Amino acid sequence: MKKFFTTLSNIWKIEDLRVRILNTLLFLLIYRVGSYIVLPGVKAASLNATQNKEGLVGLLNMFAGGSFSRSSILALGVMPYISASIVVQLLGIAVPYFIKLQKEGESGRNKINQWTRYLTIAITALQAIGYLKSQVSADAMSISNPLFTILNVCVLTAGTLFVMWLGEKITDKGIGNGISLIIMTGIIAQLPSAVVVEFDSRTNGAGGLITFIVEIVALLGVVMFTILIVQGTRKIAVQYAKRIVGNKQYGGVRQYIPLKVNAAGVMPIIFAQALMFIPATVSQFFPNASSNGLLISLSNYNSWQHNVTFGILIILFTYFYTAITVNPNQMADDMKKNGGFIPGVKPGKSTADYIDGVISRITLPGSIFLAIIAIIPALASLVGVSSIFARFFGGTSLIILVGVVLDTLQQVESHLLMRHYDGLMKTGRIKGRASIPTASGATPPVI
Repeated sequence: MKKFFTTLSNIWKIEDLRVRILNTLLFLLIYRVGSYIVLPGVKAASLNATQNKEGLVGLLNMFAGGSFSRSSILALGVMPYISASIVVQLLGIAVPYFIKLQKEGESGRNKINQWTRYLTIAITALQAIGYLKSQVSADAMSISNPLFTILNVCVLTAGTLFVMWLGEKITDKGIGNGISLIIMTGIIAQLPSAVVVEFDSRTNGAGGLITFIVEIVALLGVVMFTILIVQGTRKIAVQYAKRIVGNKQYGGVRQYIPLKVNAAGVMPIIFAQALMFIPATVSQFFPNASSNGLLISLSNYNSWQHNVTFGILIILFTYFYTAITVNPNQMADDMKKNGGFIPGVKPGKSTADYIDGVISRITLPGSIFLAIIAIIPALASLVGVSSIFARFFGGTSLIILVGVVLDTLQQVESHLLMRHYDGLMKTGRIKGRASIPTASGATPPVI
């Protein structure tokens, strides 16, 4: 405990790190305040009609930090931006123009980001219309309907762009990935009320206090399992040839490349979740289509059709995102240039094929475990856990929480270690740990 407080004191002593943490907290506070500002023309008394939503709507409300149910100006949060990112990344595989942009380095990434922003505006405007029609009750409109719709579509679109801007500012001037921290903040904001609801339901209804304690222990077990998946790595030994420069000897040591079991992070589950919002969105725009049995099943958070489809999408997106973020050819070329080789494997194409084979083998169990974690909330709901509290037993919320917290702690620890302070986490650090280059040469975002 004493060492922990000493580490916190060291964090405060580092001016750059202190300023970054304070900036992050300030930007997150601004986001939380904005989530309580109600849309113009919406009466506060009518907000009860949109509270306590379940299923996919409830999950979207969790990502938005409760602003979705409060009819806030930030109700749509960052989900339109994530959806736009998915579309742009898919275009980067199939459309020659976007493939060319990916190869242009920094200027190409800037153009891709600009296209992502434009697409975000279009997606937000469409989702805003559906949101106003389905989530805001008719008696909430204090002005004429056309003017109310036009005004609030603009407000909701501006709110999403403002959240994007806050995320970029956190990434530039704060600590951690901005978009990830915003999503995590919204999820954490829902946790206290979910625990209180579950405690009241158990103490005043079926199960009693013992059942509640068992649920908390089970939740901790799922968290530990999720951490193992997020942190699990497969080490590939790399031998470097000896070089003598002057009177000094370089190389001749064995190092390791740590390949993560879940190299894609939380992105596959985010991508899959965004696609699973499509049936609910279609039902908002086409009421007659909502009578379709398959559409209803896919929109039902606890149905087997929804969870099976969700799991398959997660496995597919895990392979897809791993393929575009981890580049075995680039890793093999970097090793060859630095005089490194994998024992028993020829440098060049054979090394790239070997690394690609290892990644393919470890990605399969990683994607399956990720899918299992994603559908645990539905299983928890079936055994009697309240739907609000069940979302924290796995799924997108838990993986985001674990992934973002670990990533942020690692960034704080890197600041401490650069200044010769002890880090926050006692981890078995890998000697000579090598970074995993991505397809674009940049570190993949952690969401």
